Formats: sequence, structure tokens, C-alpha cells
Amino acid sequence: MEYNFLKIERKGAITVMMVSAPKSLNALNSAVLKEMDDFVSHLDESTRVLIVTGDGEKSFVAGADISEMAHLGEQEGFEFGRLGAQVFRKIETLPIPVIAAVNGFALGGGCELAMACDIRIASSNAKFGQPEVGLGIIPGFSGTYRLPKLVGQGYAKEMIYTGKVIRADEALRIGLVNAVYEREELMGKALEMAERMLANAPLAISAAKQSINEGYDLDADAAIALENKLFGKCFTTQDQKDGMAAFLNKQKAVFNGK
Repeated sequence: MEYNFLKIERKGAITVMMVSAPKSLNALNSAVLKEMDDFVSHLDESTRVLIVTGDGEKSFVAGADISEMAHLGEQEGFEFGRLGAQVFRKIETLPIPVIAAVNGFALGGGCELAMACDIRIASSNAKFGQPEVGLGIIPGFSGTYRLPKLVGQGYAKEMIYTGKVIRADEALRIGLVNAVYEREELMGKALEMAERMLANAPLAISAAKQSINEGYDLDADAAIALENKLFGKCFTTQDQKDGMAAFLNKQKAVFNGK
């Protein structure tokens, strides 16, 4: 599929997916979401870390495209919301780490896209919010599900009910982002984090992600049982054998994802 709204850059085992619709501050319409869905569904198997960002200096993703939503009826609204939710769920469940490098506005669907990623880092000019109630709607791409998990119900309800937009330093304080950097440092820091991940066993990272994501909604006993199962499965991999042998021999491990 040819992409009109995505720019894809590969840096070895790291892939950068940049949402690129500068005239609308990278707003998400059906066409953008379908391109994103295609890209994620056919992600190159050599990719071990995905970085998601936005084109330009002002915006990560400014939100969903209001010019499209303004004319939707109930069923069309449902289908638009479901499309966005399904795409973001695919991103969330990729078996590799996904880093959101938030370089400006992350409002509405943009905030929801960032929350679907494993880790969020932001530029100092980034702004986050779920301002949908000011348009007569609610967050539609799983924001009411993910935001409370990240920042707690009280703060999530305040953000959603008031539509308040918060700056990067506030997002850091409440745990919505992991770190804040100057704009010109952001992508370098994202790539640096990705490189640190590449130094570790890819199958172990995948298992850790599965354990965290799937265990989060389970009760304690079930979550621990899941971790035990995945922990044991790691011992069937060559990466485990190579990693522990390298440690015992005081060498640097080289992992092949097997």
C-alpha cells in the first residue's frame, strides 16, 4: 500500500512511523487510520523497536479530524471510533516495544495514540489532553480505558470532564510520560532508548510485554501464573542459553531472537 499520510524510516532494527498531514497538524481521519492499520499489520519482521512520532515541530497528532466527524451519524460515529480503537489496539499488542516520541500537540486521538504505545517521551513544548466533551462527544479511540490506567481515575476524570490540556511537565508529574526533553533532543533520545532495548533479548522483551499487558487486568494469582508460564518458556530459547553463558564467561551477549 502506498502511504500518503505516513513517512516510514528504517534505521537497522528500529523503524520510525511518522504521521504526516501537516496542514491539519497530523489529525487522524479514516484515510490516515487505514494507512496506519496497513502499516502495523504488515510491519517488517526485522523491526525490533517501533518509534511513533508526528511530522513537524508543532504537533504529534492534534486529534481526530473534526471536519470528517462533524457529518457522522450514530452508526458512522460508532464505526469511526471502532476503526481507531482497533488500530491502536494493534499497536498496543505488537510483540515489540513501541515508543511514542511526542513532539507537540497530543490531543484527543493524538493522546490516545500515544497511550497505546508502551512508553511515552515528550518534547518540552508537548501538550496533552482529551478535550472531546467540548465538541459534544467523548474520547472514542479507547481514551476512557487507557487514561485512568496511566494516571488514575481521579485525574483522568478531571482531564476528560473539563477537557483541560496539560503541558509536558504536568504530564511527567502525573505519570503520563516517562521523560521530557528539549525539542531538538527528542528523536535522539527515542533512538537512544531503542538502542538500549536492542541490546537485550528480543524474545524476553516480547514475553515481558505480554506478561505486563495481559497480566494487568487479571487478579494477582492469574497474573503471577501467567508470568510463571512465560518465565519458563524463556528457558526454551537459544537467547536464554546464549545470554547466561555470556554472563558466566564475562562476555557481552549477542542475541538472535531464537
